[in-house]
Amino acid sequence: MIQQLTILSNRKIAKGATELVCRLPERQEIAPGRFMHLKVGPLLRRPISIADAGDDEITFLFKEVGKGTGELSGLQPGMTLDALGPLGNGFPVDSVDEADHVLLVGGGIGVPPLYYAMRKLVERGVRCSAVLGFDTGESVFYEDAFRALGPTTVTTVDGTAGTKGFVTAAIETEGVDVLFACGPEAMLRSVQHLDIKERYISIENRMGCGIGACFACVCASPSGYVKTCTDGPVFRAEEVIL
Repeated sequence: MIQQLTILSNRKIAKGATELVCRLPERQEIAPGRFMHLKVGPLLRRPISIADAGDDEITFLFKEVGKGTGELSGLQPGMTLDALGPLGNGFPVDSVDEADHVLLVGGGIGVPPLYYAMRKLVERGVRCSAVLGFDTGESVFYEDAFRALGPTTVTTVDGTAGTKGFVTAAIETEGVDVLFACGPEAMLRSVQHLDIKERYISIENRMGCGIGACFACVCASPSGYVKTCTDGPVFRAEEVIL
């Protein structure tokens, strides 16, 4: 479904991180972990994960890395944005047992969809904790928002904020029943085989069409290949080979 979103705010919230808040044309339920394929000028659409959604608003958080995301960061309140979606399969928030303890692990720009997932889990009464990894203190975002939902550990590679080191060094799995993770492939490989009963990982991948037609975002699986855009981006950890 193509929707016309109205820009409400567009601001840089940390080094390399821009938060874009839009009004949806109508109220709709959007599962955490899904994404929108945003059109910027004549360029190919850009897949951007959903950092939050509620009522008639939706929030994206992205890193400016090229011409497309550069144009996104320049949109002003009142402008409209062509969005295809929401697309893909998200985190199974509604199927998590309320007695479970969910650990959310995010790295860099993989953090945004985990905020939305954690918020929805907490609304259901599920106990959650989060470990968030960034390069440096200037890159940290949403720390207070996560802490308002549950215990949160922040790591930075250079040690300028939180615990020094990679996000994986701060993970404690004792008592954890479910893992939700999103971030760079190296991080996902590190958490893919953790000793946790249920493990779900969200894969970041380059996309063309976003609807499964172009095969630009395929990922290896034990049975062949899967499409990140339509089979994912969220998979059970054992469903993909990284």
